[in-house]
Amino acid sequence: MRAAATERRNPSVPPWRYVSCSTRTLSFLADRLDVRRGGVAANIAFGLGLLGLDPVMVGAAGLDFAEYGAWLRANGVDTRAVRVSETLHTARFVCTTDQDQNQIATFYAGAMAEAPRIDLAEIAERAGGLRLVLVGADDPEAMLRHTATAHRLGIPVAADPSQQLARLDREQTRRLVDRATWLFTNEYEAALLLERTGWSEEELLGRVGTWITTRGADGVTLTRAGADRLAVPAVPTERIADPTGAGDAFRSGFLAGLAWQWPPQQAARFGCALATTVLESVGTQEYKLLPSDLAARIARTYGDDAARSVEPRLADV
Repeated sequence: MRAAATERRNPSVPPWRYVSCSTRTLSFLADRLDVRRGGVAANIAFGLGLLGLDPVMVGAAGLDFAEYGAWLRANGVDTRAVRVSETLHTARFVCTTDQDQNQIATFYAGAMAEAPRIDLAEIAERAGGLRLVLVGADDPEAMLRHTATAHRLGIPVAADPSQQLARLDREQTRRLVDRATWLFTNEYEAALLLERTGWSEEELLGRVGTWITTRGADGVTLTRAGADRLAVPAVPTERIADPTGAGDAFRSGFLAGLAWQWPPQQAARFGCALATTVLESVGTQEYKLLPSDLAARIARTYGDDAARSVEPRLADV
């Protein structure tokens, strides 16, 4: 539908007073509605919970969080640090997809606007200390505040700015990644990160510990200053059901490996196996963790020795 409004020209009125405007309305009839759980913090914490760890999820949710919170707690996630808004709904991503996979999407930030009110120092004290703080995509002010607090408390930081890179200016981006023990990006974000910081790759590596870049079907690379780049192949699959959440699952597996004091290569292999498991299921938290399946995936891709090295931990999953 198109509507136009015009004003009759009066020679005595300056030309900039005349307005011509139009509006367009699109309406879709959807054949199916799928509502799925998500959010990077929840996805990563969910994976860690399934692996038997005790992740503390930090973020702001809305007055509709009760059911989701119960689901996360049932799967091993500590949600006591989640700030629940009294007026706003939880952030959500709404996407309309046609038969050719073209998409129109809307992101509603909602309760995320209250995230800067969260005090990470109080959470760390209540939890009896934190071994690592992953700062993922959130309200930019909250991301900066949590990063600064973690550094002040001497807690290692994993910087994972991901979707928020496009919103951050140079100073904000530098503050988020500088001194990070671990830095996560995908290939596109890696290029954008260098552009945003204004640093060369060498300069950036001089300011972080290890830079992990996920590369889809090409696997993962781990890069450190003064060391050779380490490439870890992806765990292959012939059945991709839904790519959403695979990167979050990789982070769950990788961070679990670090918590178990595995070498980074071993942790990355485990992360790749978990990512492929998620690729083969629809949704970010609908997958099932089967220790025998994970071990078999690792054995096929990285060899029997690699599988045997993870089996003691998988026995407890």
